[in-house]
Amino acid sequence: MTTDATPRLSPQEFIDRGPMSRRQWLIVILGLLTMIAEGLDATIAAFVYPLLEKDWGTGIDAVTATVTLGILAMVAGGIATGPLADRHGRKGITLAGIALFGLGTAAMALTHDIVTLAALRTLACLGLGAVLPGVMALVADWTPARRRSQMVTLSFTGVTAGTTLGGILSALLVPAFGWRTLLAVTGLAPLLLIPALLRLVPESVSVLAAHHRTEALHRALTAVAPDQDLTHLTRPAPHRPAARPAPRPSVRTLLAGGLATTTLLLWLCCFLGLGVVFVLLSYLPLLGERTGLSTAQAGVVVAVFGWGGLAGQLSVSFALKRLDRFRVLTALWALGTLALTAAALGALQFPALLAAAFALGLCLPAANAALQAIAALAYPPATRATGMSWAASMGKLGPVLCGVLGGLMVKAGWSLSTVLFTLTAPTALCVLAALTLQARHRPAPRTQQPRPATAPARPLPVPEQQ
Repeated sequence: MTTDATPRLSPQEFIDRGPMSRRQWLIVILGLLTMIAEGLDATIAAFVYPLLEKDWGTGIDAVTATVTLGILAMVAGGIATGPLADRHGRKGITLAGIALFGLGTAAMALTHDIVTLAALRTLACLGLGAVLPGVMALVADWTPARRRSQMVTLSFTGVTAGTTLGGILSALLVPAFGWRTLLAVTGLAPLLLIPALLRLVPESVSVLAAHHRTEALHRALTAVAPDQDLTHLTRPAPHRPAARPAPRPSVRTLLAGGLATTTLLLWLCCFLGLGVVFVLLSYLPLLGERTGLSTAQAGVVVAVFGWGGLAGQLSVSFALKRLDRFRVLTALWALGTLALTAAALGALQFPALLAAAFALGLCLPAANAALQAIAALAYPPATRATGMSWAASMGKLGPVLCGVLGGLMVKAGWSLSTVLFTLTAPTALCVLAALTLQARHRPAPRTQQPRPATAPARPLPVPEQQ
């Protein structure tokens, strides 16, 4: 009796065990560029709204309503499209989202009243909500298990890079050409990515296998790993109607069984993490000026926070290649809490506040990026887009509530030090949540088992990156 020298692998096991190919790097780079486009689009609106009052006489209430509708549209877009992406395909949903938010933003440049602009912004944000979970799921699906955390985090870094680029473009384009040019450029730019995404990014392995698209699956694997031997891969079983159809991906699948606690902890961290960053970016200039900083100094503090965020996210993306993702998250939240405390104590001194702002930038945005990697690995491939879309949507709700609470603190006359001390409470809560996640996902101790004299070769389970 003989056994096969090479174990039979499923397509997903083949991807998980293989090296990073040139095509897989291109998928990650395109994911990074798409996230830059998302960060750019989400940021430039903040630079346009103040100019509407001057050009159109738009009141603050109309602007606030437009901003709120946009955030709610992003939440609705993410919640609605996540299950659709898992069920019908992540690539198509992602491309549709890019087209919708790109065309919607570009069309805003042609408007002449706040009602039309608000309607187009709402449509653009619906598409925007579909992009992040789709892109993150595609990057996670097509990268090996040992590099998955690193590559998802690296792609998410594009959001912060896009935010920084949005500030630079606004400073260059608005004074010279006006805000309409800014909207047109940032809306049309992501549309240029669609041909490359169509040609270079295949549909997810799990989707192709679930739909029994054997030929498409073989073409995708050949394109992604052209130098690898595919003869030892198992082929998807022929489609046969099941007596009981599999449950469709939905929020119920995320809150069922052992996933419920993990899901709720992820939602809590996303909600608080993005909420704290929003409060810092939104109210730090105003509170800094109350403390005695000039407008220029307050702007420098915000810029230093942004550059620290970019440096922190890039650093964490490489740290996750070797370090346990839950320990990294816990350390980032803990250091962020200490940095908030240091910033509160040194709020009256500009150099100390500058150093604390850079430290906060290193920790808090990096923690939010690490959450993307944790969410990508927390859910099985069949429900990955659903899990990531709900986590992203909970994160987008954080700035809504935290922004209101921040406004109340500012209105009540709280000092910068008091606000910074108050923000240590949610970051400390995130530390506890990260420790709980780490405890829940701690690998079980291995027991020494006697090895049989002979055993048939079979695929080994692929460990997720720690």
